[in-house]
Amino acid sequence: MTEFLAVEGGTIAYDVVGEGPLVVLGHGLADNREAFRFLVPMLVDEGYRVVNADLRGHGESSTGWASYTRTDSAKDFIALLRHLGEPAIFIGHSFAGGAANIIAADAPELVRAIVEIDPGTRKPTMKLGDVNGRFVKGFSLIALSMMFRSTGLWKTYLRHAYPGTSGAAFEGQLAMLERNLREPGRMAAAAKMAFASGADAGAKLAHIQRPALVVMGTLDPDFPSPVAEAEGIVAEMPAGLGSVAMIEGAGHYPHTQMPQRVADVILPFLSKYADA
Repeated sequence: MTEFLAVEGGTIAYDVVGEGPLVVLGHGLADNREAFRFLVPMLVDEGYRVVNADLRGHGESSTGWASYTRTDSAKDFIALLRHLGEPAIFIGHSFAGGAANIIAADAPELVRAIVEIDPGTRKPTMKLGDVNGRFVKGFSLIALSMMFRSTGLWKTYLRHAYPGTSGAAFEGQLAMLERNLREPGRMAAAAKMAFASGADAGAKLAHIQRPALVVMGTLDPDFPSPVAEAEGIVAEMPAGLGSVAMIEGAGHYPHTQMPQRVADVILPFLSKYADA
């Protein structure tokens, strides 16, 4: 059942399932909390209380916010964490992965640890030698779909970002996502997020105060070199706080594409810090 939290500027939609230590989930841009549909039951089966939230402008959360930065999303999650009343492990994908840094730096009392899945958490950097066709195609499709606010182009990007994934079930999920994105204001919100600099989140990497696990698909088309990006993120964190887990063959959405393999690397991390 969807619950709603009123925060400054609008409402955030979320649902709660399970009992035990708290885990809060945040998805990426132009997506919604259904992205965690496979991971949620795995977490619940392991004895966690899971709160799965829609970013502002996405899913069932309200549209028409004044801005859509990672700092804004972090503030929304901080409000949600305070509302829930206990520290959590925060798992953020892509855009919400950037918000995770900000939470762990600005409100460390609210999180025990953070997990960043294929996070968009720094201002993009690249070396010419790292640029490849997979990245150029992914970057172009993201830019064009958001520039023209085209759900059709976004679905084309998603097919590219889920390498090796096809079939009726996958296409059905894309169709469900497209219907949500066609609701008034949703693609506009995603576009504003897409063009918001990740510098705000990147600036917090050196100031996080909680352990962090970066999970990255080896075929993520959002980065010229996914492994270099993951290692670069951890290198900017305080020494000893960050670690990397690569998911071989996964694209930008390993938690949806290969949920069991993601669970296999996340669950030991969660068990270590759930009661910290």
